[in-house]
Amino acid sequence: MNDRSWKTFFKDEAPRYLDNCFTKNTEFEVGFIINELNLNDGDHILDIGCGTGRHSLGLAAKNMKVTGIDLSPDMLAIAREKAGKAKLDVEFIEGDASKVRLEKTFDHAICVCEGAFGLYEKGEEPIGFHLGILRNVNGMLKPGARLLMTVLNGYKKIREHSDEDVARGIFDPVTLTTVCEMKLSDGTKVSLCEKGFLPDELERMLGESGFRMLALWGGTAGAWNKEPLKLDEYEIMVIAEKNKV
Repeated sequence: MNDRSWKTFFKDEAPRYLDNCFTKNTEFEVGFIINELNLNDGDHILDIGCGTGRHSLGLAAKNMKVTGIDLSPDMLAIAREKAGKAKLDVEFIEGDASKVRLEKTFDHAICVCEGAFGLYEKGEEPIGFHLGILRNVNGMLKPGARLLMTVLNGYKKIREHSDEDVARGIFDPVTLTTVCEMKLSDGTKVSLCEKGFLPDELERMLGESGFRMLALWGGTAGAWNKEPLKLDEYEIMVIAEKNKV
């Protein structure tokens, strides 16, 4: 991802990110991750798009060894400060999730709450960019490792946008991508690009990246419940496994 609009947005968002209502169920979400990935003490976990580290820190507090990757130095500064105050040993690395390749391998990975997957920049090919993330993550996982991720629900994007949005270039119904203009706290505006996904598309992309899909549910932040995906749900949750051969 290029260091442009999303990095600018997260710099502005970082100081108040934890004020968002969807961050209030972090403890429950950490327990959910532990249960669904069947984590054990000492497991090495990769948190892609870790942001302010709320899941990284929660997992570290449960005796996991966690490495978090994020594009935003401002988000990571908060994560490191919180880790220091809590006396938790978490490695936080600044970088693009499609490019950062670490030497060590991980037992499992998470990528949740629009931390990386679904966000891209103008000029980047949306399918290719996100395949790049999946393939890069796959290369850092042990055979049989699991990936739990949430992505924007493509069905919701289709239902909430109009023909006028298509004509104005705000929404592309073929790629399920949107371009929206956001006003920052200082009044400046940035154009942000997002991509939604459909279940079949996710399964295909995972397969092309060396994973197989194990489960798919609705996965809106703050409301993880392993229930069937609803058309107007904000996010989709997927659990996938890296191929063992």
